[in-house]
Amino acid sequence: MEEAGGGGFARAVTEVFAPQYVAIAMPPLAGLLAYGWAGLAWGLLAAALCAGAPAAVIAVGVRRGRLDSIHLVNRESRKGPMLAGFAAVIVGLAVLALLDAPRVVVSCAAVMLAWVLVMGLVTLVWKISFHTGVSAGSAVVLAHVLPALPVLVVGTVLVAVIGWARVRVSHHTPAQALAGAAAGAAAATATLAVLL
Repeated sequence: MEEAGGGGFARAVTEVFAPQYVAIAMPPLAGLLAYGWAGLAWGLLAAALCAGAPAAVIAVGVRRGRLDSIHLVNRESRKGPMLAGFAAVIVGLAVLALLDAPRVVVSCAAVMLAWVLVMGLVTLVWKISFHTGVSAGSAVVLAHVLPALPVLVVGTVLVAVIGWARVRVSHHTPAQALAGAAAGAAAATATLAVLL
């Protein structure tokens, strides 16, 4: 699907930082940083269970023409993928808990559940940016396994660029991009305060 408006850089940022890609990358990276190679393996399992299934649902929906793009530009088309995400994360959390996965990896899955619940409920009535939400929340998670201040500074700059790109390609308003960042970061912060 052709992107509306925007330059090549904005489109590239939108593609590279698609929420499903960021959600898939977050648990292995956090696991690796916290627990080394064993943590990476646990993170890959969490990513496959919690983020891989919804990403596959979106990819199949796009191929079959039921979804407009991997970015789910049409707000009404987000319900099915959100339900798939909710189910996948619940199953993933159960499997990770049963296998006694490391706490940081379980926390990554719990953060994904918080995103689906918080941003998912908002998107039922108003189009919020999952791009900025998932990226901002991922920065919060990584700030728990790396020095917090530099991660949050770099994360803030990156989320601002992602928000700019989403507005530039005409997929969101500035308010939707800001709301996504705030909701994603708040959901991650609250979840990690309980679990870590």
